Amino acid sequence: MRSSTRFTFCIRTAQALLLAVAVCFSLGATDAGSRFTDLNHRLMCTCGCAEILGECNHVGCPNSAGELDELRAGIAAGTSDKEILTSFVGKYGATVLAAPTTQGFDLVAWIAPFAVFAAAMLGTILLVRRWTVGKSEAPVPLTDPATVALREQVRRDTGSDGGY
Repeated sequence: MRSSTRFTFCIRTAQALLLAVAVCFSLGATDAGSRFTDLNHRLMCTCGCAEILGECNHVGCPNSAGELDELRAGIAAGTSDKEILTSFVGKYGATVLAAPTTQGFDLVAWIAPFAVFAAAMLGTILLVRRWTVGKSEAPVPLTDPATVALREQVRRDTGSDGGY
């Protein structure tokens, strides 16, 4: 009995330590720097380079610096992430978002790839089944006298059995 109590105590202590470590790491995730990085990776640069806002690296980009400043100002003002993203969508349009929302018609962008994949798999399965229906596992040897004579001629000419 004593060893099971000690084992339970060790398990509980390990769980408490893991929880403490998780809390410590999650506290650091709310600082302004990591929030800025998270948000600028959820937005696209509007200059037409098709880059994530925080990674737009072409020389002389006319938009990224201003957009990043807007983002910093929103974070400094204490605006929530959702409000910042909504303001960017209101100003630049829905194409500023790096990923479509999960509401309304944008939900199709999340569902369509899986639906197309499922339809393609179903079509492939049905096609393969159609090809294999009525086919036997092993080829039936031909017993037609002409075919047998032709095989014998091939064996004599090549000096092999032809794999039959």
